[in-house]
Amino acid sequence: MPDDEGRNPEGVLLSGEDNAAVRVKLEREKRGWSTTTLSDRMNDVGFDMNPSAVWRIENRKRRINLDEAIGFAEIFGVPLSNFVGPPSLATMGRAMELIDNVVAAYRASNRANHEARKARDQLDAYLADHPNIREEADVMVSNAIATELMKSNEEYGPASDA
Repeated sequence: MPDDEGRNPEGVLLSGEDNAAVRVKLEREKRGWSTTTLSDRMNDVGFDMNPSAVWRIENRKRRINLDEAIGFAEIFGVPLSNFVGPPSLATMGRAMELIDNVVAAYRASNRANHEARKARDQLDAYLADHPNIREEADVMVSNAIATELMKSNEEYGPASDA
C-alpha cells in the first residue's frame, strides 16, 4: 500500500480503497466518534472489528475489504458509490446525488441507444428481404421519429450543444 507522503486527504484520490479510508476518518470525526465507538457500531452490524483496525484503516496501514466498506457505508448512511468516491465530493451530498443522477441518465441513454440500434438493425434485415416496401417503411420511420422529436421539444425544449 502506498505511503501517505504528499497526500491531500481532502483532494481527489484515484483509488476507491484510499478514498474509503479517508472517508472513514472524515465520517467518524464528523460525528465526534472515537475509533472505539465506530468499531462497536461495526460489531453491532456484524463486522468483527476492533478500534485498532479502524485506526489502521484510516491511516492506510490495513486494507478495507468490500464487506467492511459496505458496513461502513451502511453505518454512515451513504451509498457505497458515494463512500468510495473522492472525499472532497463525497462530503457534498448534493453533488454526489447529482453526479449519480448524471451517471444513471447516461447509462439509461446508452441502453436506449443500444435498443434503438438493435430495432433499426432488425428492421433493416427484414427490409433487405422485402425491398419492395423499404421506401414506405423508411418514410414511416422518419415521420414517427420527427413526431417524437417535436413532442420532445414541446416537453423538454430543443436540444442544445451547451
